[in-house]
Amino acid sequence: MVDATASFDGNRLAASEASPRALPIDKINLSVSAADGAALAAYAKLCRSAVFAPAQSAAWILNWAAETGPDIVMATLSSGDRPVFALALEVTRRGPFRVARFVGGRHANGNFAAADPHWLASAHGEAIRSVLTAIAKARPDIDLVALERLLPDLDGIANPLASFPHFPSPNLSLAADLAGGFDALLSRAIGKRRRKKHRSQMRKFEAVGSHRRIEAKTPEEANRLLDAFFEMKEFRFRKMGVANVFGEPEVRAFFRALFIGALAEERSFFLLHGLEVAGKLRAVTGSSRSGKRLICEFGAIAEDDLAHTSPGDFLFFDNIEEACERGFEIYDFSVGDEPYKRLWCDIETQHFEVLFPLTLKGRALALELRQGARLKSFIKNSPTVWKLTKLLRRKTVGQAAPVTNEDDN
Repeated sequence: MVDATASFDGNRLAASEASPRALPIDKINLSVSAADGAALAAYAKLCRSAVFAPAQSAAWILNWAAETGPDIVMATLSSGDRPVFALALEVTRRGPFRVARFVGGRHANGNFAAADPHWLASAHGEAIRSVLTAIAKARPDIDLVALERLLPDLDGIANPLASFPHFPSPNLSLAADLAGGFDALLSRAIGKRRRKKHRSQMRKFEAVGSHRRIEAKTPEEANRLLDAFFEMKEFRFRKMGVANVFGEPEVRAFFRALFIGALAEERSFFLLHGLEVAGKLRAVTGSSRSGKRLICEFGAIAEDDLAHTSPGDFLFFDNIEEACERGFEIYDFSVGDEPYKRLWCDIETQHFEVLFPLTLKGRALALELRQGARLKSFIKNSPTVWKLTKLLRRKTVGQAAPVTNEDDN
């Protein structure tokens, strides 16, 4: 861990800045500290009874801390001696600025901070605001807290961060409603044509060899699927002319630790699936469980002689069918609006973003980020402009450094 060693007792701050009416009945306690062993253990304890999104799970935070060596700040609000809300943030550099963001950066999507659901039912925005103010006191080097891609609600529980000024995220999140089961979903998504295509794909696979869908059950299987995924993504991003967000060794080590560690859990929260045809992996997906929702965190296909058969679509068909069988109510394709997702999805979720400047420099950066989000929204909501943008990306491959990519999962 880099030097996140400050701590802060926020009782006096909360009493002076929040009205008595806004405070919980019990006394508020605030702590801001480095993500040392004790802080991580306390966070994991909170998560055992809290609601949270996958990227705010204890497994995600602990593995990212272990594999990437980030500067993590743990800010916890307690009611009495009981933790009820926590923000686990990593501090990163953005030019001359220091920004605190959700742990995992662009890999953290559909975010919902860990919180006690019973406390949330009567929580006030002032109490949560005091957490952010406490961060400013404990870490004066941080210019901006940028909380991006926030879920509006999690299984019907409203996101408490929506009480702050916020704006829409540039990218939609798409999902399929699984109510009524797989047959009902297919009836809403041109079912006969989908089943016919699935059978046709199966015949094409059988023509070149046997095929099977794999769910990683051992570390060896997980490593094999991840090796294939990283290779597929490397080729795909290079072809598109965008930066490979899975390219850094420490990021790859994080995903290996996350998915392999999940195998030891009684009920794995992170799952890997693959489609193997003729002994070779042709498509891979990585998913997370979140309440009634199964989320596709990432996916990729091999750019080879069978790419024209849409192995990714074939794997999604089987993944979604199994999600229905296991009782999930939503299959979430996560961030990014793509044609293959639209073939399945009937739910659009607009994530939101909260920017909380802590310094004058942070105010300037917040303004820049808001303007950047508006520009991205304009580009991606204009089919002509978005098509031209992707064309220009491809033309610049090999001529310049790849541009930053945000929504390819």
